[in-house]
Amino acid sequence: MARKIFISATGQDCGKTTTSLSLLYQARKKYSRIGFIKPIGPKPIDFLGRRIDTDPAMIAKVFGLEHLIDFMCPVVVEPGMTHRMIEGKISVVELEGRILQAVERLEQECDFLVIEGAGHSGVGSVLGLSNARVAALLGAPVLMVTGGGLGSVIDSVCMNLALYRECGSEVRLLVANKLIPEKRDKTMHHLRLAFKDAGLGVIGGFNYQPVLANPTLKRIAHVLGIPVNGNAADLMRIVHHVQIGAASTQRVVDMLEEDTLLIVTSSRDELLVTLSNLYAHPEYRAQIAGLVIPGVVPISKITQQILDSSGLPYLRTTMRTDSVFLAIHEDVSKLTPEDAEKIVLIHKLAEKRFDFDYIDRLFSE
Repeated sequence: MARKIFISATGQDCGKTTTSLSLLYQARKKYSRIGFIKPIGPKPIDFLGRRIDTDPAMIAKVFGLEHLIDFMCPVVVEPGMTHRMIEGKISVVELEGRILQAVERLEQECDFLVIEGAGHSGVGSVLGLSNARVAALLGAPVLMVTGGGLGSVIDSVCMNLALYRECGSEVRLLVANKLIPEKRDKTMHHLRLAFKDAGLGVIGGFNYQPVLANPTLKRIAHVLGIPVNGNAADLMRIVHHVQIGAASTQRVVDMLEEDTLLIVTSSRDELLVTLSNLYAHPEYRAQIAGLVIPGVVPISKITQQILDSSGLPYLRTTMRTDSVFLAIHEDVSKLTPEDAEKIVLIHKLAEKRFDFDYIDRLFSE
């Protein structure tokens, strides 16, 4: 039988997938056969000729698990599925059967199996398959990931624990993630005190890492639905700062920080020309990650020529400046197999932050 760990969270974007990557990376050193499954996949894509959630597709590519892909996401949530479920046109028993069959096959193929939920304990309830219900169905003990902080974390954990316990699933470990470095020790001390009688372990995960939280140019292009022009080699460059180029040209240049994405309207010819010329200099290239150029006003012909010849990556859109800014800031960057820098960092940090032997023992009982 495979060692099974169900990865849950207190909410979205707490770091379930980075935790899964970390555990699989470390497990591969001990177990010859590792596996991954996301029983319910709410974000389907086309991958290797099939519909599957983005996370299993990414995990399969990173760890070479493509041979298991048919079992890594047994229930894919397509548009309209929740309505059909509520109307009784889809059977809960059928969905449970798909999940059980997939896990049974993976248990035969794997020695260590990570089962990743989709959000907080109640996600999937509309299908009759909340995370808490699925964990109980599979007999998989739970590792719950939460964000940083104290009061809100305790509140969220207690709320989520209630549903897991009601469904008969066992939460064995709490991983506090995205911790503020200077508050890490104090936060962990108080979290352990808060849950000392809860019957679960409490460990710290990753500190907040901008390199993990911030998007690449490719991700921003995906969010905005427009292509990147210019230097294609910078597609995977990570953007650490987003600034609106509304001030004077000199002021905008003075305010540049490392890896800045600038939002500059199409009518700002002087600023567009200046940034294009500065991009040729190494000290400024390190600061200018790229441009988003919103606006319905056409870019002047000469400015367009200078911009194109510079190689400066840019995205052109007719969206409003404020809409562009909000779209970028409201998006939380998701990992893709192409995010090599982020994945290498996750594996490196996993060695420091995750005591795999402790976790393995905790989930072997």
